[in-house]
Amino acid sequence: MNIVSAAEAASLIQSGNRVFLQGAAMTPNILIDALCDRYKEIKNVEIISIHTEGTAKYAQKPYSESFKMNSCFVGGNVRNIVNTTQGDYIPIFLSEIHLLFRNNILPLDVAIVQVSPPDKHGFCSLGVSVDITLPAIQTAKKVIAQINPSVPRTHGDGIIHINNIDCAVEVNTPIHTHSIMQISNIEQEIGKHVASLIEDGATLQMGIGNIPNAVLSNLENHKRLGIHTEMFSDGILPLIEKGVITGEDKEVKTNKIVTCFAVGSQKLYDFVDDNPLVHFKEAGYTNDTAIIRKNPKVTAINSAIEIDLTGQICADTIGSRQYSGVGGQMDFIRGASLSNGGKPIFAMPSVTVKGISKITPYLKEGAGVTTTRAHVHYVATEYGVVDLFGKNLKERAKALISIAHPDFREQLEKEAYLRFKN
Repeated sequence: MNIVSAAEAASLIQSGNRVFLQGAAMTPNILIDALCDRYKEIKNVEIISIHTEGTAKYAQKPYSESFKMNSCFVGGNVRNIVNTTQGDYIPIFLSEIHLLFRNNILPLDVAIVQVSPPDKHGFCSLGVSVDITLPAIQTAKKVIAQINPSVPRTHGDGIIHINNIDCAVEVNTPIHTHSIMQISNIEQEIGKHVASLIEDGATLQMGIGNIPNAVLSNLENHKRLGIHTEMFSDGILPLIEKGVITGEDKEVKTNKIVTCFAVGSQKLYDFVDDNPLVHFKEAGYTNDTAIIRKNPKVTAINSAIEIDLTGQICADTIGSRQYSGVGGQMDFIRGASLSNGGKPIFAMPSVTVKGISKITPYLKEGAGVTTTRAHVHYVATEYGVVDLFGKNLKERAKALISIAHPDFREQLEKEAYLRFKN
């Protein structure tokens, strides 16, 4: 492995290359910025990634003229370019992105990652973002690494030997953190409703944000909970400290927390550092429905941008504008449905921040159906929880209207009558 400057490392990337960027808290921004500094020398460089942190210069002018974004999940830093001719989005389950690399559908020229310093055996850790990074480094023609002592050494499969790194840059900067936000009264109500569905011994999947944290804050009297998820954040730490999360009832990796990435505070990163309790696996494993369903009482908590009166979920577009991505929602919704005693749950406020009802007669024109109505069971807002499983279209509409914001229920009832004539 050659230790070089960031500029020298970036010089390995040529016009027309397809380049993978590690994401989330591990986004290697020093190398990314060095690559963007070469925008006058290179052209037509394709960027492949899921959510990244940082400014994403390649998505901004004048750098964007030399790059094209082909995103597998859309974050705020690339949202604008993905919705232009300079970028695009690949609708794909998180569980299947590895197939794009391994089956040579999107062969990678270069993978840019951030890793821990090597241990005495020469192995570096991929830190808190193993997800699709592991298959990327296993298949890319070249691997360029940002070696950083701030990267936690995590247990599981996220390792790479220094002999498999073509060149590296040494840095010493904190990895990206997310601060814990104050939970609102509405979010707390949603959290209570969802928590009431969770049984002792359940295996949880949740994302990042206030609603998952509100749910977790209401689980302190639960017992023997387990974690098998695509990601987690600080919300689980108090439950581990109190002995609520033990994983003792899990079938897959009993007593272990299984995830493919984590984002949160420095306290979270300190917790996972060299901690054999937490296993970081690639997304092809964590999000495999056949693996998820083996655990008991899998309770998957997901969100939605909008849901229509028949139960169709849109979670990745606002109309035809690509807002986020399919991600792992369907992987876990289906896994929970097939788990013995499992519960797939959608949790969301009844209205948007602009006061628009998230329960709608029809999805917006151009909206993507992220989860079909046949897959949707529990839906929770601050006004309660309903279970749509086994309900016909008219019954679904009635149930969803009962947890809509009161200001919109009369109009939704009129729309339901017009649609179903009943």
